[in-house]
Amino acid sequence: MLRKNTRESRSQLRKQSDSSFLKWFSRVFSLLRKEFGEVTTPLHFQKDYELAIAVILSAQCTDERVNLVTPALFKAFPTLESFANGDILEIERLIFSTGFYHNKAKSIQGFARKLLNDFQGKIPTTIAELISLPGFGRKTANVVLSEVHGLVDGIVVDTHVNRIAKVLGLTTKSDPVQVEKDLMNLLPKKYWRDISLYLIFLGRKSCKAHRRFCEECILKKECPSSSVVNGA
Repeated sequence: MLRKNTRESRSQLRKQSDSSFLKWFSRVFSLLRKEFGEVTTPLHFQKDYELAIAVILSAQCTDERVNLVTPALFKAFPTLESFANGDILEIERLIFSTGFYHNKAKSIQGFARKLLNDFQGKIPTTIAELISLPGFGRKTANVVLSEVHGLVDGIVVDTHVNRIAKVLGLTTKSDPVQVEKDLMNLLPKKYWRDISLYLIFLGRKSCKAHRRFCEECILKKECPSSSVVNGA
């Protein structure tokens, strides 16, 4: 089995043998699916626009913290119109613990206003339209498009995905947009939605930023960076 250095790109392997790469990745994906099963966003929401707001809040914040904050926020602002026309200082107060609350409150109110004014309050169905909304980058757009409309037009790249993609040798890049491009070029589209969530869950469980627990990792026999395989 071909094993590469941590920082080497699997794109080189794919050029050498597309079949070898896909067989390897299929094994990786199967192990992740066996471990985590059917996956969906861990963010709690009832209305489509609530998910968008929750994803805006999740920037530089844990999903757990966001889920603690949103019940009171959505109770105080029960409609999209209430977010658009409400007291931004009250929004700031309610989201304070998520960090960067000034910018997030501004983005949330701007998002609500633009969604009402330009899209009749309906979540758009294209990445281009979604990233025109305040507070939206490709990550937010990909999450919302997938969870709300069941459409996949890209790969969600958060800090976990960014980091573990390099650990697996799928990219050498650090910029999220470039990482997404590399992953989209390498991986068949059928994997795009779930691989993001699987890598996020893996990052929380064993492949952590401060330390990789390779001995406990389900990918220890497939990961090119595994200390179990490489004796690091």
